[in-house]
Amino acid sequence: MASTDFLDVLVVTFNCGRKPIRPEAFARHLSNATTTTGPDIIVLSLQEIAPIAYSFLGGSYLVPYLSRFHHAIHQAGKAFGEAKYVNVVTRNVGMTACMVFLSEEHKSKIRWVQAAGVGVGAQGMGNKGAAGVRLGYAVTEDTLELAFVAAHLAPMEDALERRNEDWMNIVRGLVFTPVNKKSRSSTTALPGATEDSEPLLSDAPGNANDYPQGIYTPTSHVILAGDLNYRTSSTSPQPSDHLAFPKPTTSPTDPQHFSHLLRNDQLARELAAGRTCHGLREAPIDFPPTYKYSSNAQARAETDDMTADWGWAKHRWPSWCDRILFLDLPRWMQEERPGAEIEVVGYTALPLMPTSDHRPVALSLRVPLQAIPAPEDSEGEETVRLRPSFGTDPRWRQRRAVARRKEIIVGSLAYLVLTWEGNGVLLALILGLLGGWLVVRSQLDG
Repeated sequence: MASTDFLDVLVVTFNCGRKPIRPEAFARHLSNATTTTGPDIIVLSLQEIAPIAYSFLGGSYLVPYLSRFHHAIHQAGKAFGEAKYVNVVTRNVGMTACMVFLSEEHKSKIRWVQAAGVGVGAQGMGNKGAAGVRLGYAVTEDTLELAFVAAHLAPMEDALERRNEDWMNIVRGLVFTPVNKKSRSSTTALPGATEDSEPLLSDAPGNANDYPQGIYTPTSHVILAGDLNYRTSSTSPQPSDHLAFPKPTTSPTDPQHFSHLLRNDQLARELAAGRTCHGLREAPIDFPPTYKYSSNAQARAETDDMTADWGWAKHRWPSWCDRILFLDLPRWMQEERPGAEIEVVGYTALPLMPTSDHRPVALSLRVPLQAIPAPEDSEGEETVRLRPSFGTDPRWRQRRAVARRKEIIVGSLAYLVLTWEGNGVLLALILGLLGGWLVVRSQLDG
C-alpha cells in the first residue's frame, strides 16, 4: 500500500476478444504482475470487452462481462494481503472500457472524477476509440491529478497512417467532463459505471475540474494503455515467413530471439519521429510479442507453459500491439522538486488467456505523492502539456452524440441478427406479423 512518498499504480491493458474472462485465472496473473504488497490504484484498459451488439447497446448488456473483472479484482485483493478495492468509476465507449479501482482505505481521498469518451471507428462509432478517467486525489491542501486513457486503434499491418490518425482524433475528441458522486455509485450497469451520455454535474461547482479538459493539461499525469495495434511489418507475412517468427529462447544472439523483431516496431519508430503519442514514453520492453496467438495456443494456455513454442497465428506478424505509455514529470516540477520522479517498478506481459489471441500487459508505477504545480512562466515553454500537437475539436460533443445514436441503431440490428436472444425476438416478431396477416386475411375472405 501507499507510503507517504508515492502512490503504487498498477495499469493492465487487455484485448478481451469479445469473450467473458475467467476471473480466477485473471486474478492469479494480476496478483503476480507487481512486486508491491498491493497497489493503491488498479486501472484496467479493456478492448473488445463484448460482442458488438452488447458493447454498442451498453448498460445491463455489459454486466456479465464487466462484473467478471470486479470478481477478479476482489480475488486478486486477497492475494495482496486481504486488500479491498472499490470501483471508483467505469467508463466505456462502445467496445473499449476504462475501469478504475482504488484501495478502500484511500477512497476518501478522491475529491473529484472526470470521464471522457470518443469513437474513432466507422462513422465515429466505438468499435475503435478511447475511454478516459481523470481523478483528483487529495494531497493535504493540493490535488494530485491522474488521467488514465484506454484506447484501441486501427488494426492490420498496412494501417500505420490510420493508427496515427486515430491518435490525432483521440487527442482532439477525448474531452474530460465531471462525474458526480451519485453517478459513480448508481447506474444501470455496475457500481462506478458511467454511461455514454451527456456530461454530468460536478461535485464542487466552480472548481477547475468543472470545465471540459483534454488529455494534456499542465498539472495532470497521463497514462495511456491499450491495443494500439502498431505492428512489426507494413505487409502481411508471406506463406513461409512464419518459420522465422520468434521462439522461446534466452539467447539474444539467436536470430529467432524476439529482440530482433522488436527492432521493426512501428510504435517506437513513430514515437521517435513525433508522429504519435506525443510526449509519452515507454519503459523498455523485455517480453515477447503480445499478438497474435493461434486458437491452438489459446486452447492450451491454462495447461502449457509454452517454453517450447509460443504458437503464433501464421497470417499475422507477431507484434507488440498492447502497450502502456506515460507522460513524465514536467521540467518545472523537476527543477522545483529535485529527486521527484515516476518510478517504473515493472513492465511485463502476463500469460496468455484461453479467451483471447492477445496477452495482457501490465505496468507497475510509483507516482510521487505530490501535486504537479502549474508553471510560473509558460512563455517559450515547448511542451505537450501546454501546447498539445492537436487542438480540441470544438464540435466534440455533437460528434459523440451523433455517433452514439448510430451505435444504438447498429447495436440493435446486431442484437437481432447476431445473438440468440435477438433471434428469438426477431422470430417472435415475424411470427406475430404473420399471424396478424393471417387473421386479417381470414376476416377479409369471410
